[in-house]
Amino acid sequence: MSSLRFFLVAGVLSLALLPATALAGSPVAMTTAGQVRGQVEGRLAVFKGVPFAKPPVGDLRWRAPQPVEAWNGVQDATRFDAACMQAKTPVADYEAISEDCLYLNVWAPEGAKDLPVMVWIHGGSLSMGAGHEPFYDGAALAREGLVVVTINYRLGLFGWLAHPALSAETPENISGNYGLLDQIAALEWVRDNIAAFGGDAGRVTIAGESAGALSVMYLMTSPRAEGLFHGAIAQSPYMITSPVLRDTPYVGWPDSELAGTTVATALGAQTADELRALSADEILAKLPATGYFPMGTVDGHILPKQVIDAIDAGEQAKTPVLAGFNEGEIRSLRILLPPKPESQEAWIREIRAKYGDLAGPFLELYSGDDLDASMLAATRDGLYGWSAERLVEGQQKVGLNSYLYYWDHGYPAQEAHNLRAFHASEIPYVFGTADRLPAYWPRPPATPDEDGLSQTMTRYWASFVKTGRPMAEGESDWPAYGDAQAYLHVDDRPAARVKTQNGYELHEEVVCRLRAAGDLAWFWNIGLIAPSVPQTETCSPAFNTPAK
Repeated sequence: MSSLRFFLVAGVLSLALLPATALAGSPVAMTTAGQVRGQVEGRLAVFKGVPFAKPPVGDLRWRAPQPVEAWNGVQDATRFDAACMQAKTPVADYEAISEDCLYLNVWAPEGAKDLPVMVWIHGGSLSMGAGHEPFYDGAALAREGLVVVTINYRLGLFGWLAHPALSAETPENISGNYGLLDQIAALEWVRDNIAAFGGDAGRVTIAGESAGALSVMYLMTSPRAEGLFHGAIAQSPYMITSPVLRDTPYVGWPDSELAGTTVATALGAQTADELRALSADEILAKLPATGYFPMGTVDGHILPKQVIDAIDAGEQAKTPVLAGFNEGEIRSLRILLPPKPESQEAWIREIRAKYGDLAGPFLELYSGDDLDASMLAATRDGLYGWSAERLVEGQQKVGLNSYLYYWDHGYPAQEAHNLRAFHASEIPYVFGTADRLPAYWPRPPATPDEDGLSQTMTRYWASFVKTGRPMAEGESDWPAYGDAQAYLHVDDRPAARVKTQNGYELHEEVVCRLRAAGDLAWFWNIGLIAPSVPQTETCSPAFNTPAK
């Protein structure tokens, strides 16, 4: 090889290895599978629709994700790819859906090098959503000095089906959790490739809201995800009981293989081949009638234990955590509410029958004098409030400073629809995307105060990703949870407080008793839906049994 040719080849190779190198005015990054070309958007290098696994189609449907095949040349990464297969709804109506959906998106400052990374996992009940929602645009967070990654993962039956025929295909004799394995594959891609986009694979924070926060907790307790992240953010998490793979159903929840067999029969399939022969459209058309609800499966391998059991055993990822919940979680999730009693007296009778010696403390918090408010608050606190605080407390117990928030911010368009601080309403403030909301979303006012609150939230989140501690210059100090049970209350401005008024100790006592009785169903503690609480001695050390 001539000297000139050698230097030309060496120069091209070294160029490909540089983070987000500009070629012909567009950023190019070299991944382990090949080069991708993004685009510059406001001093950011943005890459859209980057594949992180082989398309899970045909024989790869309901299998663990496989490494993406290498390509020659430079692949275009300037347009978002399809959302994963899901039913069309008013809140999830994407231009394109496909089983070929394992793509991610990257935002990075131009010329970035060794920046901390935030990987966002979208919510949507594990059945809808996509990483390229406009209000998940990572630009504002990237401008704070982060590399932001948003991902897709398989949803609904395509992502979470367990079935004996599928289990028989694996060495571990397990199935389900394909969506979780997709998330792990995306994190492995980040580990192997993010340096080429200016990120530091040794400083990765996973973050998600609702089902994305549930996924964060799954990842924190999965051995398969060990070492792939170093911080965790869980917005509106729900630490409900997950079904087990086989043989041990919980109250009201069959084991995953039994549920999967029932669904497959309704679809007219008995074998793995017959399941894979079904068209994706046929599955979507028939699925609603089956009553299928996607969840992670405790299989002894990918998810060895229930999340709460892993946390109590100290077996979760040893990372700092930021978690919290919203004042109006259930205002937009009324489907979670039980039938409304006819009167306050009927409410009190129901609560006394369900809660026994704990009815007094329950009614102090949720008196029923305003039935709607009491039901909304009890459901919020028992599901999202308890989960967020339990997660933060669990990290504190293993010696990691962790942080709790309570989002209590409203504005006129919310109030007009009785949706103050509704589920997910903090997201556009974190991402700085109030101008990119869908039509159904109550629009925040375009005021300096709203912009300022959004900038503050973005900076708190970015600071946590960078340092493990949320800080925003000129704003309230956000103390770690600690023995004082400190938290950040966010209304028009953030303010540090101690000990939420959301009945955490009461709900922890309910959980403790139900777990001790072996009766911890998925709906364990949301007001009137809750199973009857065992009448035993005080179970939780944090709770003082009321005098009888």
